[in-house]
Amino acid sequence: MTVTARAEHVGSLLRPDYLLIARSAYADGTLSAAEFKGIEDRAVREVVALQHDVGMPVVTDGELRRESFQSELAASVDGITGAGLDAWLWGKWRSDEFGDTSLDRPADLAVTGPLRKRRNLAAEEFTFLRSCADDVTAKVTLPSPTLFASLWSPERGPYRTLDDFLGDVTQILCDEVRELVRLGCQYVQLDAPHYPLLVDPAWRDFYERRGWPAERWLAYGVELDNAVIAAARPATAGFHLCRGNQQSRWLVSGGYDAIAHELFGTVDADRLLLEYDDERSGDFAPLRLAPDDTTVVLGLITTKRPELEAEDALLARIREASDVIGRDRLALGTQCGFATSLLGNALSIEDQRRKLALLVRTAERAFGEL
Repeated sequence: MTVTARAEHVGSLLRPDYLLIARSAYADGTLSAAEFKGIEDRAVREVVALQHDVGMPVVTDGELRRESFQSELAASVDGITGAGLDAWLWGKWRSDEFGDTSLDRPADLAVTGPLRKRRNLAAEEFTFLRSCADDVTAKVTLPSPTLFASLWSPERGPYRTLDDFLGDVTQILCDEVRELVRLGCQYVQLDAPHYPLLVDPAWRDFYERRGWPAERWLAYGVELDNAVIAAARPATAGFHLCRGNQQSRWLVSGGYDAIAHELFGTVDADRLLLEYDDERSGDFAPLRLAPDDTTVVLGLITTKRPELEAEDALLARIREASDVIGRDRLALGTQCGFATSLLGNALSIEDQRRKLALLVRTAERAFGEL
């Protein structure tokens, strides 16, 4: 079944305080694994109920069981060391409202042994989500394979080349999506925020100094993404691109123009989830490069601030985008997740609920049937 929803959010949702407290207690040994699992289950039930209450046609478990949206690879395999929370947060993060912050790459973050899977990444998450998701699509989010390229170093570990390392990463993700489909998953979304980094000269230089010119890096990355998408068929494939999202901060600015030609027309996704919540995202012109059979989910609703967007302003932007590719190929979404990691953005859970309700309301006005 192809997912045709005209409203969806990217995937991650805010963790309630009691879940964060329980995670800390579990980490320091004062809460058992069984007790922590029960608290996680409660939190997922509540966050799915929130999505049901506002009428979301696509629901997730909010990634509530994860430290970060990408952390489950390191958590489920042997061979990666130093992969604590900072492993997913390093970089120069910017915000006019909250101030800039910078975090160095952890010195002990490394691939030190062959990747050996100990458990599935998201199969257990999906099985529980499926039991809570009544008559709506349950979506699972996974990281793009090349998002993990920065873990590899030619100086350390068993992998002589980046190709060898990412080959194993891709195989693990392919095995994961096959298991998800076997369990009944109909919608898998790959998150690939590293591609929009290439619109920034400093990040382009970072990749090029490691021997990955931007054009080659895009082509190589999409080849691996397409392998995961092929393994996930017949599930619908979503593909999310943003410019960084941590504690209401971002990494880079710039339109999709620099990467759209190499990316939009070559990734085999059914749905492109794109960030378009402010001027940092550029205009809608690159959407003309999206294939005719691809739905573009316009991320017009920001997850970085609690203020609600005006419905009429959102409708005006949807009309503007429809001049480029046509309204029948559009859907409305959030710009990114509300909590890319357990730290979350500077909103409350009630703010989050109001944003999701706005998303559904506006999509109904714009498109009618969701």
